[in-house]
Amino acid sequence: MAIDEGEDLRANCYKVLKDSFGYSEFRPGQLDVIEQVIRGKDALILLPTGGGKSLCYQVPALVLNGVTIVVSPLISLMQDQVQQLTTQGVKAAYLNSSQEPEQAQQVSDALYAGELDLLYVAPERLLQNYFLNSLAKVEVNLIAVDEAHCVSHWGHDFRQDYRMLGKLKNYFPSTPFIALTATADHATQVDIQHQLSLNEPFVFKGGFDRPNIRYNLLAKYKGFDQVVAFVKQQEGAAGIVYCGSRAKVDDLTQRLQSAGIKCDGYHAGHDTATREFVQTQFLKDDLQVVVATVAFGMGINKSNVRFVVHHDVPRSVESYYQETGRAGRDGMPAEALLLFDERDAARIKQWISTGTAQDRFDIEMHKFEAMESFAEAQTCRRQVLLNYFSDYRDEQCGNCDICLDPPKMFDGTRQAQQLLSCVLRLKQDTSVQYVIDVLRGKNIRRILDAQHHELSTYGIGKDQSDTYWHNIIQQLIHQGLLRIDMTQSGILRLNEAARAVLKGERLIQLAIPKLTVDTSKRNKAEPSNIDRQLFAKLKHLRKQIAEEDNVPAFVIFSDASLADMTEKTPTNKAEFLAVNGVGQRKLERYGSAFTKLIEEYLAAQ
Repeated sequence: MAIDEGEDLRANCYKVLKDSFGYSEFRPGQLDVIEQVIRGKDALILLPTGGGKSLCYQVPALVLNGVTIVVSPLISLMQDQVQQLTTQGVKAAYLNSSQEPEQAQQVSDALYAGELDLLYVAPERLLQNYFLNSLAKVEVNLIAVDEAHCVSHWGHDFRQDYRMLGKLKNYFPSTPFIALTATADHATQVDIQHQLSLNEPFVFKGGFDRPNIRYNLLAKYKGFDQVVAFVKQQEGAAGIVYCGSRAKVDDLTQRLQSAGIKCDGYHAGHDTATREFVQTQFLKDDLQVVVATVAFGMGINKSNVRFVVHHDVPRSVESYYQETGRAGRDGMPAEALLLFDERDAARIKQWISTGTAQDRFDIEMHKFEAMESFAEAQTCRRQVLLNYFSDYRDEQCGNCDICLDPPKMFDGTRQAQQLLSCVLRLKQDTSVQYVIDVLRGKNIRRILDAQHHELSTYGIGKDQSDTYWHNIIQQLIHQGLLRIDMTQSGILRLNEAARAVLKGERLIQLAIPKLTVDTSKRNKAEPSNIDRQLFAKLKHLRKQIAEEDNVPAFVIFSDASLADMTEKTPTNKAEFLAVNGVGQRKLERYGSAFTKLIEEYLAAQ
């Protein structure tokens, strides 16, 4: 269609937004981006996961003539997005290696016949000369580079094939490019523009805040047990648990299954068929939890993930932010839990020191030290997180563990002296757990054989739990009194600053250890007017329809749409169309079933 100016253009955009996507209003900044792109300007968009990035290229794709090419890094992500778009009545398809030749040919035929609005492709295919030459046969109205941080060597998920996308400008000199990402610090933003050869792009930074996610952190001690306890608190809600190794994934999966939790594991050691089966089961709500390495990554387009747990500390703030961002994509309340252990941190630093190429060493170490600082912070976690991305906030968020339950400080000098003295008497030559065992006076063979039960520190901490003392050790490490020596199998050693504490020359303030996450406090993002009984009935209906259509439940409607239904209680087509996420196609396909259920529910009240 021709590019109309001013009000006509905006009216077209609003019509597409409502008819195809079911929303009456754009989020802040979206329409500005869309107008710039439709008028042919390059753009760089930074919006949080769930912040509406996709609409910034999907709306132009439906307003303009021709086809929009979307560069996407993962097959599963393409498939999920195309499935959602087709459910909404949008003519979208993908080309990737998962297809049979006949399927790929059908998509190509539709492309050349001008029957597609959006085509999703991987960078490897797009950069093939034969494919680039074939695109000369069609009208390409826009090229969107999703997960654009992959372009930059400063980014946390750098990919060599993305680095070559800059040459596309030679093939499409007059076609606007839009680069989109949720995670990019300043250096990465600058590099994205350079690598993609963006021409004086319109830059929109929508902020990095995900206010619906509540950030929690616990000192890791018996991490598997902590994860099991937290997952059980979630009352069947869908979640992801990230682990740092395949072995941990397999172990924790077995433990969760033994605890009666419907879950499965996902890592690169599994064959393709197994990984696809696990992901499909999760998307369709047939699994509550996926336990995974970061191999379970950017392809997670499931909007109703309610929690993300990190059993092991990530290697960068960007990774942590992106992975936690897979929870609550629908804007509904979500939980993030990080288990942090200084021994894990020491191991990662050692890996970076010994296994990183010299040109990446400073970058990798800087990124991990920033992640470590986030974990050790005793101030609002959201402020620390956002400040890393230069999204500065003066006020505390009120929706993290620090804000909801601020650290309660006490004079911990006696506890510090007990612990430091025990480390010293053990000749600074034992593990964290061994120190705790001696402090608590455990009657175990190793201690007895070494005659450590005769030490003056044996049993002086028996009135507190293992978890308590582990937390105190972590705090003393944070304060620079102790360190973990990874060159000697992770033994505890005293730092010079410990001398003053042992001599009584320095007082120590410690926080009362937090041993569990309190999920009973209301998440700030939780709507106060949800009818829980009606919401449950709507979810059940959604699940039935999803199974009949063989699609994930969230593709039918998001949890946020169901929550809006409980508030608006629509009983006819006009009222149902006013629900967020209901467009013309979904009204036609699902309106009768949902309005009938709501009408029967209201009549029974």
